Amino acid sequence: MTYQDNIGEMVIAAATKIERITTSTDKAGSIVLATGRGGTGKSTFVALLSRYLKSPLLLLDIDPDQSLAAMLGVDLEAATTTTDIGREVPIKTLSDLTSDIEDEDAFTELAGSPATVKIPLLLQWYTQFHSGRFDLISLGPKWTEGDYRSANFLFEFIIPTIGEQYASILVDSPAGLEHLNRRVVPRIDDLFIIIDPSKKSMAHIERVKKILGQVGTTYRRLFLVGNYEFDTEAEQYLESTGETYLGKMDYDADLKRYNLVGKSLLDLPEDAPACRSIRRILERAGYEVS
Repeated sequence: MTYQDNIGEMVIAAATKIERITTSTDKAGSIVLATGRGGTGKSTFVALLSRYLKSPLLLLDIDPDQSLAAMLGVDLEAATTTTDIGREVPIKTLSDLTSDIEDEDAFTELAGSPATVKIPLLLQWYTQFHSGRFDLISLGPKWTEGDYRSANFLFEFIIPTIGEQYASILVDSPAGLEHLNRRVVPRIDDLFIIIDPSKKSMAHIERVKKILGQVGTTYRRLFLVGNYEFDTEAEQYLESTGETYLGKMDYDADLKRYNLVGKSLLDLPEDAPACRSIRRILERAGYEVS
């Protein structure tokens, strides 16, 4: 990491700390976060869940692989947005914007405004993909040497600064636990842990709960959702754990085909097995599903 990268990260981190102190997520819409081990089907679950959550809806993809956009039929690398002054510009991921800030290019056009003012404006102008159904902001891949700390710092601005504009905020997490340790989402209403039928997934549940407790992230409800690999025996085991198990996502050959050809999962018919199972899961969680 170069000296300039360090300066950029310090500026973003300092601004984020101030933002934590001066703003709150209390006015934001309902925050729903899906987490789990790699390959369990988190992004599939989030994409299907987005069909039924109350709008206006904000989708936040903090997985650098940005699978969620692809599952929604969105090509972020080709997408554009229009700024407040009517300029059409390419959509930026948070990682793209981080590089611009570290190079000071993004700050130049905002003159002497403090970072706590500049960063939310840059997020608003450049990172939001708008569709008729949802808005989407993606962490995206980092194309240069280094980690994702600065991009994660940027992510922390999103919910406090624009969260109140949305009825629902749906977060697709990366695999693993680091995002929970970093407390990038300080408050969660509904936490969905997506699991496969393995001992590692069972251990993951307890690790998620312990980390959230240690770092002070609150959640209102915690739900377990099985992927399509679950059989009756595995489901019975989950139901005996004392956690709220909502059921499994059913196997759907069309869903697999849609993913292969890059077609949006929102185009699946309502009677598709995957959609029926998601509606059933949400109803068990107490959601109103039309």
